[in-house]
This record gives sequence, structure tokens and C-alpha cells, in this order.
Amino acid sequence: MHWYELLACFFAGAFLANVVPHFVHGISGNRFPTPFANPPGKGLSSPIVNTVWSLVNLVAGALLFHAGKVAGGEWPALVVFFAGIAAISVLCSIRFASKDKE
Repeated sequence: MHWYELLACFFAGAFLANVVPHFVHGISGNRFPTPFANPPGKGLSSPIVNTVWSLVNLVAGALLFHAGKVAGGEWPALVVFFAGIAAISVLCSIRFASKDKE
């Protein structure tokens, strides 16, 4: 695999993992931080913004999943894909642990 395919695998995992919290909050009618909030990433965005943001992440993740050839089943692609999921998941859990306290 080329380095840029592995990079696509990593970011596919990150984008696809980021779909989950925004989609769940959006369709549940809850406000949640997005890059479009004021201040970005700290303020709370509306449920519709979260839903749309999750769909944008889904499209980006799907395109990167295809570009990274994750579905081909090669173990380096799968490992890097899951590393992207783990990285964004841990970073988001740390960042949003205090979202209700700010």
C-alpha cells in the first residue's frame, strides 16, 4: 500500500467515528458542539446542524474508505482504519467530558 492510501484509511476511520455523536445528538433533538458553534468546538450547535455535520462526515468518510481500499481486507489498511477510529474516539471523549461544565 502507498502512504497516501494509509493516510486515507486513518482519516476514513476518524470521519466515520465522528458521524456517531453528531448523528445521535442531532436526531435526538439535542444541542452538541460542532466546528460551526460559537466559539467553534465549544459552543453548542442546533440539532439540524449536528445532523447535517454528521452526514458531511459520513460522505467524507465513505470517500476516504474507498480511496484507502479498506474494504480490500488488507491488514495494514484495517489496522490504520481502526487506529483512526480509536484516535478520534479518545480525543473526543477527553474534549467533550467537560462540555456541560463550560
